[in-house]
Amino acid sequence: MTMPLRQSLRIGAYLMRQKLASKDKFPLLVELEPLFACNLKCAGCGKIQQPHDVLKQRMPVEQALAAIEECGAPMISIAGGEPLMHPQIDVLVAELIKRKKFVFLCTNALLIPRKIDKFTPSRYFAWAVHIDGLAERHDASVCKEGVFDEAVAAVRECQRRGFRVTTNTTFFNTDTPQTVIDVLSYLNDDLKVDEMMISPAYAYEKAPDQEHFLGVTETRELFRKAFANGNRKRWRLNHSPLFLDFLEGKADFSCTAWGIPSYSLLGWQRPCYLMSDGYTKTYRELIETTDWDAYGRGKDARCANCMAHCGYEPSAVLATMGSLRASLRAIRE
Repeated sequence: MTMPLRQSLRIGAYLMRQKLASKDKFPLLVELEPLFACNLKCAGCGKIQQPHDVLKQRMPVEQALAAIEECGAPMISIAGGEPLMHPQIDVLVAELIKRKKFVFLCTNALLIPRKIDKFTPSRYFAWAVHIDGLAERHDASVCKEGVFDEAVAAVRECQRRGFRVTTNTTFFNTDTPQTVIDVLSYLNDDLKVDEMMISPAYAYEKAPDQEHFLGVTETRELFRKAFANGNRKRWRLNHSPLFLDFLEGKADFSCTAWGIPSYSLLGWQRPCYLMSDGYTKTYRELIETTDWDAYGRGKDARCANCMAHCGYEPSAVLATMGSLRASLRAIRE
């Protein structure tokens, strides 16, 4: 893992406190969606399919903070939609940083040049720029030409100003081991981002493109070949070694969607940000009234091809914490 030492220690201490308190369900990270509106119409995303009146809404900062305070998660991923379209996104980020939460602001980067002056570099803050491939592949994914070049320019400007920059890359069945290698090597070696996050595309039911999502067998083959020849250890991947094993098919886990819950304008989403089986008003209600054992591969048909981080990265983290050998390996890698 390439997580900064301070963050690693804070998360490790948080996990230990949960264990000592005998808590069996707790949030590792919250997917916070303060709006659904976006300035792009990506083929693999269905967030902007929300009704027009919902797309116009923006979550009040006080509401977002109350949700985070209630659940107590140490890390927050602010997504959407495009969060930089929120008029008070800088205020929300600043308030979370005051509370010493680790904040990742997920963005397509197009609005960074207009908004960057509202943010200040912090060890608790990182931009998380979505990049789905090199220029041609990325622009095709977001359905607009020139976005890759704008995103790269924005990343370089963030780096110039002293911000931490991470990336998030989704892979589809149109990808090959070589396209995975190409984009991750570029981000790692040329763009030199701090950390990279990867994910096999999940068949999001409202996405316009329903033909190019990966199945489990395809996912394992794709990453097994891409990770060969030492690439996996060379890249600064922001994942636990056991989750990377999971992507390759070397390990398997049950889904623990409660580890990365999602809070949006509609409430706490059941069971995760990729599926919508209703919403609850409070985090406690989400945890206590959701049948978590009903979800995951082999349990719910909709989960059959899911290998997403929101369900399985927490599983890998918990497995790491439960094994001295796995913990030492995580430190080494």
